Amino acid sequence: MEVILLERIEKLGQMGDVVTVKPGYARNYLLPRKKALRASEASRAVFQEQRAQLEAENIKQRTEAERLAGDMNDMTIIIVRQASDSDQLYGSVTTRDISTGITEAGVTVDRRQIKLPRPIKTVGMHPIRVDLHPEVSVEITANVARSTEEAEMQARGERINRDGDVVDTAAEEAAEAALEAEAVFEEGAIPDADAPTADGVEAATEEAGTDDAATEDGDADKTAG
Repeated sequence: MEVILLERIEKLGQMGDVVTVKPGYARNYLLPRKKALRASEASRAVFQEQRAQLEAENIKQRTEAERLAGDMNDMTIIIVRQASDSDQLYGSVTTRDISTGITEAGVTVDRRQIKLPRPIKTVGMHPIRVDLHPEVSVEITANVARSTEEAEMQARGERINRDGDVVDTAAEEAAEAALEAEAVFEEGAIPDADAPTADGVEAATEEAGTDDAATEDGDADKTAG
């Protein structure tokens, strides 16, 4: 189905573009939410008449979204959930939970603006993208923890391991990175300069063969004499 976009749609097109989409996507999403019109001569004429007004409204909404993005910059929301010792949540954190957390932090957003590929199911610091406008996005952090105390520790880059000890996650990650780098170095290590190479072994073998041949020739000469 061909439609005329009334706003920018990610991976689809800009306002005014005529694009081909699946009928179900148009009927269930684009058309009812007034993000597009069915492409026809009549709708093209309507769009051209309303284009200036649509562009002015888009600029207004984008300006407001940019202001909200500034308010949400570096925002972290705390979500307390029960979890096992292996950090697996008993349940999950959804877009609705994140939307509620953002609203409690002072900014109202719709859960459909939260871009979450899949529900969060583990304790930790999770980056979340929020689309405030088709042209304006911001990234926040969902600090999912068993308690506010644990959330504060995670915010400082610490966590409690299974033995109950406080671990510096940044130092732990640095140590893991160092071990990985060491493993890579060992796999691609430079050969020892004193160790014989394949060419060196071949040359030595040829030289030994030459010496043996010379010895045999010398022995033959003595026998003949």
